[in-house]
Amino acid sequence: MIHARYFPISRALKLAAVASRQPLSLKSSFKCASRQITMENGHKSDSRGALIVLEGLDRSGKTSQSSRLISYLEGLGHSVESWRFPDRNTGVGQMISSYLNNKSQLDDHAIHLLFSANRWEKRSLMEAKLGSGTTLIVDRYSFSGVAFSSAKGLDIEWCKAPEMGLLAPDMVLYLDIPPEKAAERGGYGGERYEQLEFQRKVAHSYQLLHDASWKSIDASLPMEDVEKQLKEMVLDCVTTCQKGKALSNLWSS
Repeated sequence: MIHARYFPISRALKLAAVASRQPLSLKSSFKCASRQITMENGHKSDSRGALIVLEGLDRSGKTSQSSRLISYLEGLGHSVESWRFPDRNTGVGQMISSYLNNKSQLDDHAIHLLFSANRWEKRSLMEAKLGSGTTLIVDRYSFSGVAFSSAKGLDIEWCKAPEMGLLAPDMVLYLDIPPEKAAERGGYGGERYEQLEFQRKVAHSYQLLHDASWKSIDASLPMEDVEKQLKEMVLDCVTTCQKGKALSNLWSS
C-alpha cells in the first residue's frame, strides 16, 4: 500500500523534470520567449488563436474576468475556450487539489514540480487548439507557479527551469490589487495559500516576472471598469494573432 501511494507522485516528478528538458540547476540567465515554433505543416503559423493568461493574487478577480472575456469573444463570433491551472481533473491535478485543500503534505520542491507537470500534461493540446484558431483564456499559468514557490523561499531561477519549453503567452493580464484589499473579498482563506502575509510575498515575486507581454490592470476598480479595459486589450491581441504572429516558447534563450 505504501508503494502504491507514492508511485504516482514519483511519476509526476519525473514528467516535470524530463518534459522541461532543462537541468534544474541553472548556469545562465533566462530571457523572455524568443524561439519561434513552426506548425505541423512546417511553416510559420498564419491565422491562429491567441494565448491569453490572467495572473494575480488570490481573490484578484481572475476567474470572474475570465468568464466575462469568454462571453465577450463568443459574442463577437470568435472560437474561444476557458482554461485554468491547476487542471484538477488530471491525475497530477488531483494530487495538487488534495494538497491545496490541506488534505496532504508535500515538500515545496515536490509540489512545484507537480504544478509544472500539470501544465506539461496540457501543452500538446494547447498548441493544437491555438493552431486550429481557438483562443485560450487561461486562469493562472507558469508565472503563478514561479511566484508562489519563490514566495516560499525557493530560488526563482530553479522555479523557472521546469517551465522552460511551455508555450509563451501572447499577453499576460496582471490583475493588480493590494493584498489587503484582496483579503477583504468573500471566501478568502479557504485554501492553503490564502494568507495575507504570504500573499504579500507572492505580490513581490510577481513583480520580478514582468516583461513586455504583461499588461497591469488596477483590479481594485469596479468589476465593470476592469472588464472594459480587458476587453480592449484582448481584442487587439486576438486580432494580432489572427494576422500570423508566431508562437514562442517560454523563457527560452
